[in-house]
Parts: sequence; C-alpha cells; structure tokens
Amino acid sequence: MSAYDRDYLFHAQRNFGHMIDFAVNTCKYDIDEFFNMFLASNVCKQFENGNPAYIVGKTGCELARLVVSEIRETNIENEDVMYLDKSPEFWLGWALCYYVWLRGCSFKYIIMAVPAGEMIGMYDTMHEADITKFVTSLDQRLKAFYTQSALTRLRSAAGLSQSELAERSGVNIRVIQSYEQGKRDISKAQASTVLDLAATLDCTPEELLEG
Repeated sequence: MSAYDRDYLFHAQRNFGHMIDFAVNTCKYDIDEFFNMFLASNVCKQFENGNPAYIVGKTGCELARLVVSEIRETNIENEDVMYLDKSPEFWLGWALCYYVWLRGCSFKYIIMAVPAGEMIGMYDTMHEADITKFVTSLDQRLKAFYTQSALTRLRSAAGLSQSELAERSGVNIRVIQSYEQGKRDISKAQASTVLDLAATLDCTPEELLEG
C-alpha cells in the first residue's frame, strides 16, 4: 500500500531526484555513501511514511542538507543548485522514489539488494523508457536476491546462528527454524515475538516482515 496519494507523487519524485543530484554532482558525495547516510536519517523515515512536509514541502537541496546535518553533524556549504538537464543521478532518485511508492517497500529493502552505484548503471537503457520497464527489472532483481526469508537474511547479517538468536531473543529455536523454513508465517506471529526478534537483530519489525 502506498504511503501517500498519487497527487503527491510527481513532487516527491522530483524532490527526491534533486536531492540525489545535488548531493552527488554539486556536493561531490559518493552515491553509495550518500544513500547510506540517507537510509540512516529521519528524512528516509519521513519519506517512507509519506509526510507531506518532506515529500512536497522541502526542495531536494533542503532534503540533502537535512541528511548530512543529521548524520555527519556538519552543514553543506554549497549553494543550492537544481539543474535543468536531468542527470543519471536525478533519474535514479526519480525512478526509485516511484518504485517505493508503488510497491510500498522500504528504501533499505531495495538498496540491500541493488546498491545505488549499481542501480545507476540502468540509466543508459532505461531513462527514456516507460517507468514500468524499470519496475519490472527491479522486481526481477529483488526476487533473485531475496531467495531467503527476511529473518534468515537479517540473522546472517548479524552474525548469529539460530541457537544464538534463540538464546538472545528468548524465542524458541524451533519457532525460529519454522519461520526460516517457511513452515510458519512470521507475519502471523505474536507482536511480542516479532518485537523480541527485531530488538535482538537491531532492525525494525517491518524489516522482518518484508520479502
């Protein structure tokens, strides 16, 4: 389910594209470096929640400044620039914003599977095509990447065995195994179970329920 109405989508895509363009081409941040900052920022959370004050109420340059000031605790000194010619970075932000709106997934879910520096390589073949081509391609990439359950991926990323996760979270190891093997649907688990697992894995409950 989309976090905000389609009426906001054009402005959200434009502002998100300008944010990436400004951060990379004016402020000279590496694109993957900036995306890592963005994912850790409140701006990311507000965009995913569809907060109008962020998706339409701020320019792309303002969004980039907020990201850097929050994560790096420093201010961008460059003057605001929004180019008329749309760069590959602008296209990536524009297309990625659309995908998140359409699929209702998180930015982190996508970037974990296809890093921004890799995704921008799609520009040459897709920037003049209908956006549905980008959507289809990204769907395929995500499906190929997420062959394991979210719980398995997050547990592996945390460097924990199933028994270690069980011990630290207080969730029975057989329950963990059944979720990872698909014998039980974690989306139907008790809220306390999901919260205990998420706290142990240092992730959000939503991340456990994705994919």
